[in-house]
Amino acid sequence: MLKKLTIALVLLLTCTTHVSAQYNRDYFFWVGRSRMMNNDYQDAIRVLNTLLRFDEEAYEGYFLRGIAKYNLDDLLGAEADFSTAIRLNPVYTQAYTYRAITRSRLGNYDDALQDFREAIELRPDLPGPYYSRGVTRLLNQQFDEAIADFDKFIRQETKVADAYICRGLSYLHLKDTVRAYENYDQAIRTNREYPNSYNRRGTLYLAQRRFDEAETDFNKAIACDSTYLLSYFNRALVYADTNRPMDALRDFDHVIRLDSTNSLTYFNRAMLRSQIGDYNRALEDYDKVALYSPGNVLVYYNRAHVRAQLGEIEQAIEDYSAAIRLYPDFANAYIYRGRLRTLMRDEKGARSDRDAAQRKIAAYRERLSDSTYSIYADTTQRFDKLLSFDNKFAGGSFDRIAGGQGGREQMRLLPLYKFTLTQPDTLPQQGGRYHPRRLEDFAKRIDNRYLTLTWRESTLPADSLVGLDRAYARALNTEEPSWIRLFERGITQGLIKQYTNAVNTYTAAIELNPSNPFLYLNRSTTRAEMIDFISSIDNSYQRITIDADPANRLQNASKRTYSYDEAEADLNKVLKLFPDFAYAYYNRANLKALAGDLPAAFEDYTKAIEQHPYFAEAYYNRGIVQIFMKDTRKGCLDLSKAGELGIAEAYEQLKRYAKTEE
Repeated sequence: MLKKLTIALVLLLTCTTHVSAQYNRDYFFWVGRSRMMNNDYQDAIRVLNTLLRFDEEAYEGYFLRGIAKYNLDDLLGAEADFSTAIRLNPVYTQAYTYRAITRSRLGNYDDALQDFREAIELRPDLPGPYYSRGVTRLLNQQFDEAIADFDKFIRQETKVADAYICRGLSYLHLKDTVRAYENYDQAIRTNREYPNSYNRRGTLYLAQRRFDEAETDFNKAIACDSTYLLSYFNRALVYADTNRPMDALRDFDHVIRLDSTNSLTYFNRAMLRSQIGDYNRALEDYDKVALYSPGNVLVYYNRAHVRAQLGEIEQAIEDYSAAIRLYPDFANAYIYRGRLRTLMRDEKGARSDRDAAQRKIAAYRERLSDSTYSIYADTTQRFDKLLSFDNKFAGGSFDRIAGGQGGREQMRLLPLYKFTLTQPDTLPQQGGRYHPRRLEDFAKRIDNRYLTLTWRESTLPADSLVGLDRAYARALNTEEPSWIRLFERGITQGLIKQYTNAVNTYTAAIELNPSNPFLYLNRSTTRAEMIDFISSIDNSYQRITIDADPANRLQNASKRTYSYDEAEADLNKVLKLFPDFAYAYYNRANLKALAGDLPAAFEDYTKAIEQHPYFAEAYYNRGIVQIFMKDTRKGCLDLSKAGELGIAEAYEQLKRYAKTEE
């Protein structure tokens, strides 16, 4: 379960000693192991390839090569090599164990647990598989079962601090803090020089605001390892919470010396410097954060406050404007920008900002019971709280499958289809023609040369979109409202991220034309985009683990979740009105994938392809989903089809996940 599989176990392998007349088999094993001991995994693979070309039955060679691939993060290749070793030697206990570890990292917990069962049945006397299976169960949130496995491991191995830490974490997730403390205490007694034990217990003390005890533990962790970044960071939080900002700043300084690109530390240090009036240096830190996390709304919002304190009013207004561009429903940003515009004697701009803020606040208050509408429209909310080290500045989650599937965070779905406004003939075309008569009739009825149904971004400049939105608004004010004009304005409001207004505008259009499926389609997409955007900034205040300890990934369970139910309900309405509409199945599949229901997503992508056999994006996303469902071969076949139909992104994924010959 560690980043690198333990090489010591490799040295314990019992190698067969049959010597071939054609080559020195033992020599290649020795060289391969030596390369791995020196962390030269690529060279080790080259040596082992030579061995396996001469002896295709050398199961130990596949096993060693699997370990090398694992350490190079080629998890699929490692799994394949461990599987070959098991096929050649069905009683190879270590191969089952390491394949289970690999599958656990891939998020394939069911197959991993089956491998652990095989390993334990073969060698019930070995303690290692119990520990590894315990961590897998911990990651799979089977806390009671994880505790049972750690118990079995500890009966045989009483001197492994990490076993007590993991068992303590299991109890903590069962809300049994007494047992958690007992296990962290035992971990410390087991190895008094291991910093992670003190850091774990200190973190629990900190969560319970037992600051003196937390500080003592973080001090001990640092005494054990002066480069242990986590404890410096956590001790800074203790200092900040106990009104010792200068001590906190010294610890944040040390963290940055150890990790000069840690944007979270710059962010916290900037807030502390701002709180003590060191605005110039706070501004320097916010500049760093803006460089590393340019899409985070809080960076610009907080930096605007600092610039205002320094008298840089115009720059502060620019930062509030940047925050508003990222999130147009951010009432606080309008309020403070309006105050600064008053200072600049821009009464018209100030009045506009005050009016906008009041509209946002009113809309927020109407939806207080809806968790989708977040703290950013609440003028009582403060944004100067220091963030824990388990935090990271989150980007949009809409282009990721939800749930973080075991190390495949970079696998992205192509976005939802929607009607948008873009320059004609500027978007690449994929696949064959799919223009149902009903869709063509709708486009003719709208009669807008910019109207396009696509998943790609609009190519119209931002100022053009704002101008179009104002034009549609004027038309709606001067003529009898029509569903066509409301539909067009809903599109422009969505494109300039006025999501709440866009949804309301689509709703007004639907009231005038309730049997039109395409109005529901765009309202659905806008609702999903709004949820995604809000989650991307709201998650800045959620605990998302970045710790190297894999067991810490369970902190993700405490993340706030967002519901796509309303967006999916709109798509169900689309399909009721237009049962053969391929794009509605595609969009619904995306939402199901985001909600973690991958089998249902697979079914909807398949339905989309049945309606449109050349639907390149559906092949691509179905391929991604199948890879997540561990059917890599079929997933790669779908990606190959998507590439054939024109999706260039498919080949980037195939380079990573298609099976290659060594």
